[in-house]
Amino acid sequence: MRKPNIAVLGATGVVGREILKILSEDKVPYNEIKFLASSKSAGKKTKFDGKDYTIIEATPEAFEGVNIVLASAGGSTSLKLAPEAVKRGAVYIDNSSAFRMDKDVPLVIAGVNDDDLKKHHGIIANPNCSTSQLMLVLKPLHDYAKIKRMVVSTYQAVSGAGLAAINELRQNTIAENEGKSFENVKFKKPIAYNVIPQIDVFCDNGYTKEEMKVTNETKKILHLDDDTRIACTAVRVPVFHGHSEAVNIEFEKEITPEKAREILENAWGVEVVDDIENYVYPTPRDAAGKNPVYVGRIRKDLVFDNGIALWCVADNIRIGAALNTVRLAEKVIEMQLF
Repeated sequence: MRKPNIAVLGATGVVGREILKILSEDKVPYNEIKFLASSKSAGKKTKFDGKDYTIIEATPEAFEGVNIVLASAGGSTSLKLAPEAVKRGAVYIDNSSAFRMDKDVPLVIAGVNDDDLKKHHGIIANPNCSTSQLMLVLKPLHDYAKIKRMVVSTYQAVSGAGLAAINELRQNTIAENEGKSFENVKFKKPIAYNVIPQIDVFCDNGYTKEEMKVTNETKKILHLDDDTRIACTAVRVPVFHGHSEAVNIEFEKEITPEKAREILENAWGVEVVDDIENYVYPTPRDAAGKNPVYVGRIRKDLVFDNGIALWCVADNIRIGAALNTVRLAEKVIEMQLF
């Protein structure tokens, strides 16, 4: 099997560092590897697989000779650099929202819609973090009974908003505990001991961009009809790591909680944690640093016909970003699509 030359773009960020960890854990095959970041990080050292590497400034020329780029550097950076990488022959796997809804760019969760990778024209998009964990749960259920409509409520950790948000939760909590005033910067409201029903900006329809990402990306990944009804409410919670989701799904045909549990117990990338008699169900702390999407509270929905209600949690930095990015790179290598 041909081994690629790999570049990690945004190597010094929260997701970038997690990508490096997973590349090493998974022993992803490569010929050469380089680490790219902004000019202020260029020249710094990073360690990978026991070797020291120098961070290189992310310029168009830095992609010369690169076969696969694992990018986590923000939308504006990807809009500028992705075409440059593709022009030089690279496959650009992008973590930002820049290309997700582009009809010519496949939006892929490894293990869910791998065949869509074959349609790439140089760029592959990684879905939004809250969409990512949901797809591994929905796909096997959809294959059995076909989704008709769905309501999702997300409870998202501050790490999804980056290092500044993590620091704000920590500092805000300390200030609250010490009775000191605190000026929130990253969030519109204080995050300590609070929940904030806004992630990203509001759209004309009253939903936020984050909520519409879940709606639109789900349809694209699962190839649902455009008129499939999906609604989402996204909430930021004072948790450092791990997104949680309450999901209510109506299917085209009957599916019992027992059947749904059986399907999910056999699903790739999913672990069922569901024994309410013994208070066993998944929480964000259970998912921290781990790869599966954990599912529990599987029950009959009391509103939808042919409905199932469930709860799922995952480490948002891993499955929601870094892990799927690495898995997509592994698929591209395995399928020799570079």
